Amino acid sequence: MIDSRLGDARATVRRRRECLGCSHRFTTFERFEREQPRVVKGDGRREPWDEEKLRRGLLRALEKRPVGLDQVEALINDISREIQLRGEPEIRSAVIGEVVMSLLPSIDEIAYVRYASVYRSFEDVAAFSKEVDKLRKSRSVASNVTQLSLLSETNDRSKK
Repeated sequence: MIDSRLGDARATVRRRRECLGCSHRFTTFERFEREQPRVVKGDGRREPWDEEKLRRGLLRALEKRPVGLDQVEALINDISREIQLRGEPEIRSAVIGEVVMSLLPSIDEIAYVRYASVYRSFEDVAAFSKEVDKLRKSRSVASNVTQLSLLSETNDRSKK
């Protein structure tokens, strides 16, 4: 081994290696094994955590969107980490959906609405519109955070 570094928000180890026989150099990536909870479906069935199923759902929502695979993998890592950190042996699929819904708007708002339309089973245009309005409100609340003025009220009074 030549070099070793942490990557992916400390979720992987990147190692530079060299073959002792031919001196060929290559890179390996090691992921920390996380103990994921079992997923409790809406009908009560239990199944093992399936990261690939999560990836397929996200890729479908992100289809034809300007989001790179590295961003998708980082999002999957964030979701998996958040689920794992809850420390529960089982987790309801609805909770996983809410975690995805909380993190997806920061990646792509269109993908968020696409995911929400499937996750929340929109039945009509009104439900779709309501979700878009909710997204707009959350975005405007985040953008209304203002910086304090350089000129405080006391400075304004001294000019009078």
